[in-house]
Amino acid sequence: MDRPRVAIFDFACCEGCQLQLYNLEEGLLDVLGLIEPVEWREAISDQSDSYDIAVIEGSITRKEDEERLKDIRKRAKVMIALGACATIGGVNKLKNQFDFGEVRRTVYGKDAEAPHLDTARVKAVHEVVPVEVKIHGCPIDHFEFGTILKSVLAGKTPSIPNYPVCVECKKKGNICRYEYNEVCLGPITRAGCGAKCPTGGFWCFGCRGLLDNPNVDAAKEVMDIYGKTVDDLSGRLLLFNNQS
Repeated sequence: MDRPRVAIFDFACCEGCQLQLYNLEEGLLDVLGLIEPVEWREAISDQSDSYDIAVIEGSITRKEDEERLKDIRKRAKVMIALGACATIGGVNKLKNQFDFGEVRRTVYGKDAEAPHLDTARVKAVHEVVPVEVKIHGCPIDHFEFGTILKSVLAGKTPSIPNYPVCVECKKKGNICRYEYNEVCLGPITRAGCGAKCPTGGFWCFGCRGLLDNPNVDAAKEVMDIYGKTVDDLSGRLLLFNNQS
C-alpha cells in the first residue's frame, strides 16, 4: 500500500515548530514509516508538486505568499496548520496593531519605501484557505504532533482539547498564577500543553489560542476576585490572540 505523500512548508516563522519534529527522536522514525516525505526544506533537498497532506508552518505576511498558499491548497487533500503562527497568526500578528508605514520605517530605515516591501495584514493560514487540522502551540508539542498525524492517516478526527489550561494546572497541583498577582490566560486558553508555562513558574501566554466557546463569565469572576480588569486581560491577549 502506498504511503501518503507529505510536504512541509514554512512561511513567516522561526521554524521552531519544525525543529520540534526532530525532538520526536525514535518516534520520528515511527512517523516516517507511515508517510513518504516529499518536501521538507529543513530535512531533505527534494521538492514536489504532488502530495496528499500539506503541513504549513508560519503566518501569511505577503500577498505573494497568499498566492503560494492557495496553490499548495489546490494540490493537497488535507492541510494541517502547524503551530501558533499558522493557527492564529502568532506573534507576527502584532504588526496589524501599527501603521504599516511606521512598521516599514522601524524595520528598514532609509529603505522603507522600497517598492517590494509589502503592506499586507498578517493572517493565519485559515484566513486564506480552508484548513482541516490545527496543531496548536508555540512551539507545538512534538508528541501531540505524532498523535494527531497518526489520527489523520487513519482517517479519524484528531482529539484536540477544548477545555481550559486551568484544568491541567489543577491536575498538576499548581498554585494559580493569580495568587502571585499575575494575569494568566489559562481560564480562556485551549489546553493540551500540560500547563507547561504555569508549571514552570510563568503565567499562560495563550499560545494555543482561545477555546471555541470560552467561559467569559467565569474568567470575569476570576478577574474580580483578584482585583484585575478587562484591560489587564486584553493587554495579555495582544501577544498571541490579536484579532485584527
